[in-house]
Amino acid sequence: MSKKFQFKEFTIHQEKTAMKVGTDGVLLGAWCSVDGFPDTILDIGSGTGVISLMLAQRSDAMTIDAVELDENAYEQTVENFEQSDWGDRLYCYNSSFQEFAVEIAEEEEAYDLIVSNPPFYTDDFETDDSARNKARFTSSLSFEELLVGVTKILSKNGSFAVVVPFKEEQNFVDLANQQQLFLNSVCRVQGNPSSEIKRSLLAFSFIQTEIKEEHLVIETSRHNYTDEYINLTKDFYIKM
Repeated sequence: MSKKFQFKEFTIHQEKTAMKVGTDGVLLGAWCSVDGFPDTILDIGSGTGVISLMLAQRSDAMTIDAVELDENAYEQTVENFEQSDWGDRLYCYNSSFQEFAVEIAEEEEAYDLIVSNPPFYTDDFETDDSARNKARFTSSLSFEELLVGVTKILSKNGSFAVVVPFKEEQNFVDLANQQQLFLNSVCRVQGNPSSEIKRSLLAFSFIQTEIKEEHLVIETSRHNYTDEYINLTKDFYIKM
């Protein structure tokens, strides 16, 4: 049984899901902007529900929905939502994102902020077998399907934030542009000063702006975190 992960204002139980709490999700939940005071938020592929809970803590959004295909992860998300202080604002759907997006679009509803930490890209799932990686990737939700769905249900002034491997950044931006989604800000993440850039945090909207570029190094040496990383995550991590 995987032990629970205690944050400052909520607890994540994660024994039911393969998607444990990881740096990617926490970075996205802390980095994505809520400056536009989103009233409706959607978390695609909730895993444990950690990003939704971070956004409940960070914002006054009345509706924070999550969609999760895997039944165990869905049950885990619901449990974590119900045990939090914000259970009345959080709701999870057990569905594929493709089906969910079609249904929401038919109801002519939209979200002011959509976030996604695509589960097929966590390191746990990456293997040396490229065919297996590709199969896992395309069978659950391809970048194209993710972006097509987002454009159907993102409000006209809304924002879409995602975390992807750095090596996929340009490809993702190009695919987004084909859907009339434009990159507004990017934060490229390094584990430490000598490691390669590993992740890109990206924020898009239907409005073209000058791109805000940031760079984040997580630690200077093992467990010695940079001021930038501490400032980003201190409202969540107990030891920050």
